[in-house]
Amino acid sequence: MVYILFIIGFVFLIYGANFLVDGASSLAKKFNISNVVIGLTIVALGTSSPELVVNLIASFQESEDVALGNILGSNISNIFLILGVSAMIYPLSVNNNTKWKEVPLSLLAAIVVAVVANDALIDGHGVSLITRSDGLVLIAFFLLFMHYAFSIARFTGEKEYPIKVFSRWKAWLMVLTGIAGLILGGKWIVDGAVIIAAAMGMSEAVISLTIIAIGTSLPELATCVVAAMKKNPDIVIGNVIGSNIFNIFFVLGTSAAIKPLPFNPGLNFDVAIGIAACLLLFAFLFFPRTKVLERWQGVVFFILYAAYITFLVIRG
Repeated sequence: MVYILFIIGFVFLIYGANFLVDGASSLAKKFNISNVVIGLTIVALGTSSPELVVNLIASFQESEDVALGNILGSNISNIFLILGVSAMIYPLSVNNNTKWKEVPLSLLAAIVVAVVANDALIDGHGVSLITRSDGLVLIAFFLLFMHYAFSIARFTGEKEYPIKVFSRWKAWLMVLTGIAGLILGGKWIVDGAVIIAAAMGMSEAVISLTIIAIGTSLPELATCVVAAMKKNPDIVIGNVIGSNIFNIFFVLGTSAAIKPLPFNPGLNFDVAIGIAACLLLFAFLFFPRTKVLERWQGVVFFILYAAYITFLVIRG
């Protein structure tokens, strides 16, 4: 039964996020909030809600490895798996803002995690803990990123996000249903991860770095694959990089601000992989063609992800 609820949990989580986004967007539209603002706030935050809910539930249930593994694993899968598959379908071109600002910012986010999580390694004493003050620093970075995103939308005339408008009672029902789905799905996923890890003799971190991370990244994977198949690559890298920045600055920051997260030094390998993934992406945008992620580079990303997952499973 636990395994069934674990699988159903992902369905509840994804559909819960969709209901929450659609309902909240409809309500915002009724208050005459612009589509661009809705897209950059409600929609962006809503698509990060699966990771946030899983993190909060895992944290309060003292499963910190699940919380941190979910963030690290999602960011690694976003670059190696999602960009890899998308680039294999169609070469991905990026604009200057993404290349020179957003990709480096995602690299900064990965480095900041390495710094705030390694108190024992850097200070040489005590335990490693992502504290509330660390969380507030991450949220401050997130607010700066949101300011940048609004500036880009205002000055570049970014395409508005299409909003479906529902009746007020239906919109509220969707919001409440979405929240309930997120909470139930998140709890079933965390509970299932703990039990599955014990049954398979693996750590909770490995389960969260693999199964949970891929599961919570499914919406981004579907969006990016469809965009690549339609030969509309502009949104693919932006979607992935934006998700990585949100995961660290918003999701991890909020989680730590609510409840400090003890850091397992064993996750430093995965922190390093996340940094390496950002560096490799940045390098690939210069060679062989600037601002283009080629098909062969997508294959490299996919192979690296397969090797990473294989290593995690063998290590247990």
